[in-house]
Amino acid sequence: MKRKTIFRKIDALRRRYYKALTGKQSIIDLINEAEIAESVYNSNAIENSTLTLEETEKILLEMDLNRFVSAREMFEAKNLARVMDYIHKKVNNIKLDENTILFLHKMLMVNIQDEIAGRFRRDNEFVRVGSHIAPAPQEIAERMTNAIIEYFGNASEHIVTRVAKFHLDFEYTHPFIDGNGRMGRVLNNFILLKEGWVTVNIQFIDRQLYYDAFREYNIKNKPLIMEEIIAKALLNSYHKRLAYLEGRKIIKLCEYAKQQKTSHSNLLNKAKRQTIEAFLEKGTWKISTDD
Repeated sequence: MKRKTIFRKIDALRRRYYKALTGKQSIIDLINEAEIAESVYNSNAIENSTLTLEETEKILLEMDLNRFVSAREMFEAKNLARVMDYIHKKVNNIKLDENTILFLHKMLMVNIQDEIAGRFRRDNEFVRVGSHIAPAPQEIAERMTNAIIEYFGNASEHIVTRVAKFHLDFEYTHPFIDGNGRMGRVLNNFILLKEGWVTVNIQFIDRQLYYDAFREYNIKNKPLIMEEIIAKALLNSYHKRLAYLEGRKIIKLCEYAKQQKTSHSNLLNKAKRQTIEAFLEKGTWKISTDD
C-alpha cells in the first residue's frame, strides 16, 4: 500500500476503535497489561537479551526460571516493564521534555548501571552503534532540544511520520551510554499515548528491517522504512484491540485458512503486510471472524 493510503487506513481504524471503546475501557486495560511482557521481550531481544518470552513472563511474575540468568537481564526485564506501566498510568501528568526522558532513563537503568542512570553522556563518553559513532556529548543537549521542538513543530504531519522522525533523531543522537534503544521505543509509545493513539510493539523478528531504517536515515536522511515499521505496528495494535472490543471470535490464522479453504502462506503474507485484519500475539498470527 502507498504511504498516504496506509495513513488513511490507520486513521479509519482509530475512529472505529474509539467508537468501539465506549464502555469497554477495562478490556483495553487488560490488553495493555497482558502486552507488557511481550513488549519487554521484543525490546530487550532487539538489544541481544537471551531471555525468551516465557522467561520474561516468569521474571515479571516473580517465578523461578529453569536456568541461570544474570542479574542484569533480570533487571532489564523488570525495569522496562516498570517504565512501560508507568507511562500508561502517568501519561496525562507528564510531558515530552528533557526532564521526563531523564527520569524514565533513571527508572530503566536503576540496579543495572546506577552511575549512568538518568543522565546524558558527558565529557569523553562516546558510543558506537555498528559503524555509526554517535555525536559528541557536547552536542546532546542541543540535539535533544531540537528533536523535541521539531516534533511539536510538525503537528500537521501524520503521527506515524512524527514518531518515526523523533525516534530516528533520538537513536542517531544516542544520548545515553546505555539503554538508548529501549528508551527510544518507550518514548515512541509515550508519544502515541499522549496523542491519543494506541501503543506499538516493534517485533524482534523485524530487527533487520529496523536496522535498515537507521541506515536509510543516516545515509539518505529519509524516514520511510521507520514509517513503514511504525505504521504496520499501529495497524497490528488496532486490529488486535478491535477484535476484542467488537466481540468477534478470535482464531489462529492457520485455522482461518482451513475454514476459508485458502492458502495459509498467502494469508500469512497479507498479514505481514497488514492488508487483512490479522494481528501477531505472542508470536502467533491470529484473526477475528464473525463465524
